[in-house]
Amino acid sequence: MSHVAPLIIVFPLVGFLLVLVNGRSLSNRLVGAIATGVVGLSFVSSVVVFVLLLHDQSREVTVQLFTWISVDTLHVPAALLVDPLSITMCLFVTGISTLIHLYSTAYMDGEKDFRKFFLYLNLFVFSMLTLVLANNLVLTFVGWEGVGLCSYWLVSFYFDRDSAASAGKKAFIYNRIGDVGLLLAMFLLFLHTHTLTYLGIFSSTSLISPAIATLVVLALLLAATGKSAQIPLFNWLPDAMEGPTPVSALIHAATMVTAGVYLLVRMSPILALSSSGRMSIAIIGGVTAFVAATIATAQKDIKKVLAFSTVSQIGYMVLAVGVGAYGAAIFLMISHAFFKALLFLGSGSVIHSLGGEQDMRKMGGMAKWLPLTFPTFLIGWLTISGVPPFAGFWSKGDVLTNVFAHNKALWVLGVLTAILTAYYMTRLFILTFRGSERFREVTHQHDPHESPLVMTAPLVILAVLSVLGGLLDLPWAHGFSLTHFLSPTFGFVAPIPSQSTVLQTGLAAVDVAAVVIGLFAAFTIWRNTVESSTFERPFFEHVWRWDDAYDATLGRPLARAARVSNDVVEDRIIDAAVEGVGGSVRRSGEGIRKLQAGMVRQYALAMVLGVTVIVVYLVGRAR
Repeated sequence: MSHVAPLIIVFPLVGFLLVLVNGRSLSNRLVGAIATGVVGLSFVSSVVVFVLLLHDQSREVTVQLFTWISVDTLHVPAALLVDPLSITMCLFVTGISTLIHLYSTAYMDGEKDFRKFFLYLNLFVFSMLTLVLANNLVLTFVGWEGVGLCSYWLVSFYFDRDSAASAGKKAFIYNRIGDVGLLLAMFLLFLHTHTLTYLGIFSSTSLISPAIATLVVLALLLAATGKSAQIPLFNWLPDAMEGPTPVSALIHAATMVTAGVYLLVRMSPILALSSSGRMSIAIIGGVTAFVAATIATAQKDIKKVLAFSTVSQIGYMVLAVGVGAYGAAIFLMISHAFFKALLFLGSGSVIHSLGGEQDMRKMGGMAKWLPLTFPTFLIGWLTISGVPPFAGFWSKGDVLTNVFAHNKALWVLGVLTAILTAYYMTRLFILTFRGSERFREVTHQHDPHESPLVMTAPLVILAVLSVLGGLLDLPWAHGFSLTHFLSPTFGFVAPIPSQSTVLQTGLAAVDVAAVVIGLFAAFTIWRNTVESSTFERPFFEHVWRWDDAYDATLGRPLARAARVSNDVVEDRIIDAAVEGVGGSVRRSGEGIRKLQAGMVRQYALAMVLGVTVIVVYLVGRAR
C-alpha cells in the first residue's frame, strides 16, 4: 500500500507538469487526453488502495514520504494517512473529477486558453487529494490553500469580463477569512498538544480543556464556513458561476466546498470534546440549508439555482456533523457528488446547446431537443428532490433521522428545507425542459442540439450512480455499510436513541410527504407561467440582501476610510512629513553648498584661519 498510495496524488501532479512544460507543443486533444488520463489513473490507484485497505486489519496506514519541517519541538513530516475516511474521499474525488475532465474536453473545445484550463484542473485535483490524504494539519493547509488558489484562477477564467474578475476576487477574499479560522485552530492545538499530526492530536485530547476545545471547534467552524460556503461566508459561491460550467461541477461536487465538511469530520475527536461547539455547527448548518433553499426559489439563472442548492445541501452535511452523524454527512456528500455533478454537467449541456444562454425564462421545451441530457437530468432532479428509491432519498433521510434523534427544532427546519428543495428543483426542471420553446424568441443561429458523446457519456454514468448510490449505506440490501466502514475514524458519536420500526417508517413517510408537497406546489405554480411576482420575491432573489448588508456595514465604511487615508493621512501627514524632511535636507544642503565654492584661495585662507585658532587655543590653555 505504501507504494501505491502516493500515486493517487502523483498522477495529477505529473499531468500538471507535463501540460505546463510541453503545453505549447501539444494539440488540444492530446492535452485533454493527458489531463483526463492522469486523473483516471489516480482513480484506479484509489481503487487499488481501497481493496488493500479492506484486507488491512488496522485500517490505518501512515505513508512517510520525506522529512519536511523540523524546528525545535515542531516536527511536521510529509506523510499520507490512508484510512477509511481519506480513501473514501479519494474514490469519489478522483472518480467524479475524471468524468468532469472528460466532459470538459468537448465543452471547452475552441477556447483560446484550453491548455491553461486543464492545467488548472489537474492542479485543483492534486491539491484536493493532498488535503484529504495529509496526515497532519500543515500539509492539509497546503492542499487547503491549493484548492483556494485554483478556484480563484478558474472562477475568474474569463478575467476580461469584470463580473468574472470580481467573482474571483470575492471567492479569494472570503476563503482567506476562513483560513484565519484554520490557522487559529492549528496554533491552539499545537500550543496544547505539541503536535500537528492528526493521530498525535487525537492521542493527546486529554491535554485539551473543554474551553480550549470549544475555541478550536469554533475556529474549525469558521474555516468550514469559508471553504464550504456556509453562513456568514456563503455568498461567494453563487458568484463563482462566472467560471466555465465544468468548473462549477468540480467545485460543487468533488473538490473545494466538500473540504470544509471533510475537515470537520476528520477532527471529530476534537468535536467530541465540546457539546456547545457541536451545537454551533448544527445551528449554522441547519440555518444555512434553509436560507439557501429560500434563495434558490427566486433565482432565474439555471447555474445560480444549482449553486444555492449546493450551499443548502452542504448545510445538511454540516448539520449532520453537528449532531455527530458523521457517517450520514459523508453518505450525503458522496450521493451529492453524483447528482450535483450530473445536474451541473446537464445544465452545461443545455447552455451549450443554446449558445451560452443561462436564463431559464429563455429556455423551455428542451426535452425533445436533448434526448440524452433530458432523461439524465430528470434523474438528477428526482434524486436531489429526495424521491425514493434514488440516492438522495436515502442519504438525506439518514441525515434527518439522526437530527430528529438529537434536536427536534433543527429536524423541522430540515424538513422545511426538503420541501423547498423539491419545489425549486421542480421549478428549474419545468422552466428548462417543459412548456413552450421560449428560446425561439431569442436569436440563435440554429436549433438546440444534443451534446457530443464525450459530454453525454459522463451524464449517463452519473445518472446510474445517482440511482444506485443509495446502496452505499444500506447494509440490509447487500451487507456493506458505509457508516460502519468509516466509523473507526470518528471520535465519540452521541448514541442515537433506539427507534421503533413505526417511528422509522413515520420519519420516512414525512420525507416522502415533503417531496410530494414540493413537487405539487411547483407543478401547480409553474405549469403555465414563466415568472411570478408572488413566488419570486426580490428579497430572496437578492440573497436576503446579504451582499447589501456587507456593503453597507463593511464595504462603504472601509471605502470611506480608504479615501480619508488617501486624502488626509497619505497627502497631509505622511507625504507632508516625508516632503518636510526632504525640504530640510535640501535647504541645509543649499547652505553648506555656499562653503564649497571651488575657490582654492578661499580654502587656503580657511585652513590658515583654522590653524591660527587652534594654535591660539592651545597656547592659551598651556598658560
